[in-house]
Amino acid sequence: MDVVEVAESEITQLEQTAKELRRKILKLIHHAGSGHPGGSLSGTDIMTALFFGGVLKYDPENPKNSSRDRFVLSKGHATGLLYCVLAHAGYFPEEDLKDYRKINSKFNLSGHPHPKTPGVEIATGSLGQGLSVAHGMALGARLDKKDYKVYVLLGDGELQEGQIWEAAMSAVKFKTNNLIAIIDYNKVAQDNITKDLKDIEPLEDKWRAFRWDTLRIDGHNIEQILKALRTPAHPDKPRLIIADTIKGKGVSFMEGQTGWHGIAPKKEELKKALKELE
Repeated sequence: MDVVEVAESEITQLEQTAKELRRKILKLIHHAGSGHPGGSLSGTDIMTALFFGGVLKYDPENPKNSSRDRFVLSKGHATGLLYCVLAHAGYFPEEDLKDYRKINSKFNLSGHPHPKTPGVEIATGSLGQGLSVAHGMALGARLDKKDYKVYVLLGDGELQEGQIWEAAMSAVKFKTNNLIAIIDYNKVAQDNITKDLKDIEPLEDKWRAFRWDTLRIDGHNIEQILKALRTPAHPDKPRLIIADTIKGKGVSFMEGQTGWHGIAPKKEELKKALKELE
């Protein structure tokens, strides 16, 4: 990864974008009165680099452009993050974020991704299925003789699902090197620490044993994220990026806490959180 250069000015700009997105996420979830702040905040730097670091090819004016890269949010409960990113990218006006989790919202901004929402490829959130879907899309590119890539963001808790490992074996068998999976490894699941539910370590050893091209990075270090995302594809292996993150990143009283998996911040909590993110 050291051969990939990243400009300091670019890092600074993306760090500022990530901070702005974190503020929007918290306001969005507070306004809705429900949502998942912890896992949205942990994945913010990853999504910022992917969408705004010149990595993902997308076209908000033509969301179904056949040459676009595909993105799948396997950890589908983190729509607070996804919708703020899509609005910032220009898929729909940011003012429409006020309809988050409302019935019949104009852009279908439901609690889990809806395929009618601009920028959303498929409904997700039944954990463990996203990698299979992404692999299917990656194979579709080969059948259609397209050169797009497919990125999928996974949660660490869903790695406890057997379907993840079935998809991992399939992707290696078919040498699907246009598939890039990223694990938002925040180490906290819905109601417990991930390792206390079922320990998924040694994570690097497992994915390498499954013969994936495996990288491990600090998931809050924009430079490391960009270098990993920009590293040329392996000739015949899918890529797995383990991004070590902190649940609730950026807000001191949320960081690493299971209680902030699916709870909206109250008015005073929001005020305190936004102050920390100034």
